Amino acid sequence: MAATSRALLRWQFDLTWSLFEYHLERLEAADFLWEPAARCWTVRPGPAGEWTPDWADTEPDPVPVPTIGWLSWHMGWWWTVAMDHLGGRPPRQRTDVGWPGPGGPTITWLRGLRAEWLGQLDRLTDADLDAPASFPWQEDAGHTVGHMLAWVNAELMKNAAEIGQLRLQRVAGRG
Repeated sequence: MAATSRALLRWQFDLTWSLFEYHLERLEAADFLWEPAARCWTVRPGPAGEWTPDWADTEPDPVPVPTIGWLSWHMGWWWTVAMDHLGGRPPRQRTDVGWPGPGGPTITWLRGLRAEWLGQLDRLTDADLDAPASFPWQEDAGHTVGHMLAWVNAELMKNAAEIGQLRLQRVAGRG
């Protein structure tokens, strides 16, 4: 099968998203803030009603187990910043990417990010994939837009698997 690089990256993204949809369709609001361990990262109500994700500038050891809420915020953060880079916009800071809240608002948000991402992907050509990209690496890392697209696919796979596993554990009655 002969496929362009962009078509192959798009196929991989679509496959990963279809597997993620299995869990998105089944998530309930209570799943998002379920804490699977005593040491976990989550999103917490802030003083003005906004949601504030747990964060440390230096990753703790051991790493806290994230909640579905935290993971979904994290996805929205890295995906938003990736789209800023791909779209030539100034990238938002971590603290500028809010979490919509448990249940439907976050599911709608993630699906909206997917739609925006696909719009950006569909405008790219294979030649565009060879352009330099500094995100999520340092400016001089020598990576391309194609690398960034592959990284987004890998992050999506990882976060979708984590969310799915947490949902399955909760449904199985372990929490």
